[in-house]
Amino acid sequence: MVDAYEAAGVHIDAGNEAAKRYAKLAENTAVPGLLGRIGGFAGGFALDLEKYPEPVLFSGTDGVGTKLKLAFLSNRHDTIGIDCVAMCVNDILTSGAKPLFFLDYLATGQLNVDVAEQVVAGVAEGCRQAGCALVGGETAEMPGMYAAGEYDIAGFAVGVATKSHIVDGSAIEAGDVLIGLESNGVHSNGYSLVRKLLSDHGVDGSTYIPGWRGTVYDELLRPTRIYVTSVLKICDEGLPVRGMAHITGGGLVENVPRSLPPGLTAQIQLGTWTLQPVFQWLLNAAGLSFEAGARIWNLGIGFVLVVRKGAEQDILQRLQELGETAYCIGQVVSGESIQWTGSFETSEAN
Repeated sequence: MVDAYEAAGVHIDAGNEAAKRYAKLAENTAVPGLLGRIGGFAGGFALDLEKYPEPVLFSGTDGVGTKLKLAFLSNRHDTIGIDCVAMCVNDILTSGAKPLFFLDYLATGQLNVDVAEQVVAGVAEGCRQAGCALVGGETAEMPGMYAAGEYDIAGFAVGVATKSHIVDGSAIEAGDVLIGLESNGVHSNGYSLVRKLLSDHGVDGSTYIPGWRGTVYDELLRPTRIYVTSVLKICDEGLPVRGMAHITGGGLVENVPRSLPPGLTAQIQLGTWTLQPVFQWLLNAAGLSFEAGARIWNLGIGFVLVVRKGAEQDILQRLQELGETAYCIGQVVSGESIQWTGSFETSEAN
């Protein structure tokens, strides 16, 4: 039966070997509350009811999108797992929730154990950065579903917050200040356009573009920044964070307003943060204004805090102490559509 299954393209021994390697990687993500070990049918987690006397669970799921295409082309797979974790835990962080545990789903046409191990090593690293446990997952080998050498990965995270400490945006009012936390580059959104621009302009992955941090592959495969540790520290210290936004698909234009109550919008002042060279190149290559690009990419701001007016300097200083680069990028005002003031000086070179 095994030989027949292998003839159909499914390699059970390879799957078992991958599972053993995953288990070793997951050991380094253990946190208090984790029950059992990876490899069972389900992962267990015991809530600390003293720390969270009124526990509310938050969950999030996401993938990495077509950024994977660059991983395939470059044969670099060690950071993709970090992206997958980041996309999930940063989402649940916007409610003030601490990520507890994470599961991943890796699917491929033919399992390459070494590549899968690199991907899951990234997942484990992302979990360590987020302070959550990798409790399990699924590796699916599906012949005929994916092109040779390709795979897809998705993740699922669960976090917890005490009910009275949930950040839901309800206290936000006009005059509150927007603090933007710097991104680690393009993160994991807008890559369909990124790849088209590289193709249209004949740019190879090994190319060095002035100002970029290494080759094109080096820059574009930089992993999504995980903001969990620093932002939760700010919240736990009682600093007045009233709302949060993870700047993912839709950029600043779509995501900042999601954190605000009806009748209020964001007024963002351009020029208050550094526009990274990768974004200057992308905007110029696409012929887009900043405002148009801000609906596609994060443009240098990966996470936004909405804080009480008057507290912004204390919060900026604390974020700096925690290793974040952050800026006051605007304020909350009355209105329905996002507003822009100021401008960036951008290079015209492609």
